[in-house]
Amino acid sequence: MKTLLTTFWTVFVCAWAMNAQETYYSVEDYDQVEKIDSHFHIRTVEPKFVELAAQDRFKFLNVVVHTADSTELKQKHQASFAQKAAHPGHVEVASAFPLEGWDDVDWIEKTIQYLEATFRNGAVAVKVWKDIGMEFRNKDGKLVMIDDPQFDPVFDYLEQKGIRLMGHLGEPKNCWLPLDEMTVKNDRNYFRRNPKYHMYLHPEMPSYEDQIAARNRMLDKHPNLPFIGAHFGSLEWSVEELGKFLDKYPNAVVDTAARMGQIQYQSNQDLQRVRNFFIKYQDRIVYGTDGGVTAPGQAKAAYYQMQQRWISDWAYLCTDEEQSVAVLDLPVKGLKLTRTVIDKIYRKNIKRVFPNSWQASTK
Repeated sequence: MKTLLTTFWTVFVCAWAMNAQETYYSVEDYDQVEKIDSHFHIRTVEPKFVELAAQDRFKFLNVVVHTADSTELKQKHQASFAQKAAHPGHVEVASAFPLEGWDDVDWIEKTIQYLEATFRNGAVAVKVWKDIGMEFRNKDGKLVMIDDPQFDPVFDYLEQKGIRLMGHLGEPKNCWLPLDEMTVKNDRNYFRRNPKYHMYLHPEMPSYEDQIAARNRMLDKHPNLPFIGAHFGSLEWSVEELGKFLDKYPNAVVDTAARMGQIQYQSNQDLQRVRNFFIKYQDRIVYGTDGGVTAPGQAKAAYYQMQQRWISDWAYLCTDEEQSVAVLDLPVKGLKLTRTVIDKIYRKNIKRVFPNSWQASTK
């Protein structure tokens, strides 16, 4: 009997240990797991970066960002579609549409035709950028917000087609604070270098609350529009507010791009609160970085820079290890999310959002 109990106990302990090992990823698992960076910018036709990233088992949603220069916008699209053609199953494209000709009577018709052409080329989503609400003005000098009625037919079209809109609308809440009150160094550095976007310096411009309200009014008008809130939907400062947004808009997901530091700032204050958020909304978060490569010859340098960020984010999300991060003064302890949650954030959620994409994938 004693031998039988000993054998049973040994089997139980071994099974428990194997299950515990399978429940969580380690840092060593980083390059063994298929991952998708759902917010990336590859603006060159050179294929090297994607080839290097394949070593880390990364694939991409390559996002075109609007620019007022129509030639530059065309070049961004050409580079993005060239990457998709060169790397089938590894690169998908989110297009953008021009705001040029906004005051013309045929702007809506031309914009829908422009988008249709990008979809024929293989785009799976559309991106709108912060220049809407922060920079772009009509012929009368009035700032155009994202809930402007002129956008409605375009968003109606996307809604009817089931095409997902990605919105970088507004900025991190730090944008409306003095530099020395911002919570993370990367915001402080960005707005120091780009004072035109530092809204604390421009009180005549819409407030943070105005930007979020305009975005929400747009979504209220298009309740069936599938939406990706880029950069944690510009609600990176509060996982509670982010949860309220996701509860209110069931067709929305959010990406992590360029806002992991603000999340880490919160987890340094209350790790369990942030961990609980990721667990509760595990089906609504997709991993992204806002990284990129912009010119030929930069692939190797960009890859090694991105690899450091990718591994740091992986360690933060997958383990409970403590690490130093560039955007905060204090070390950050990881959330140690389970494999089930990690697989959703890094791969399964974005594949659910775009079910016919990355078809060469093995999973």
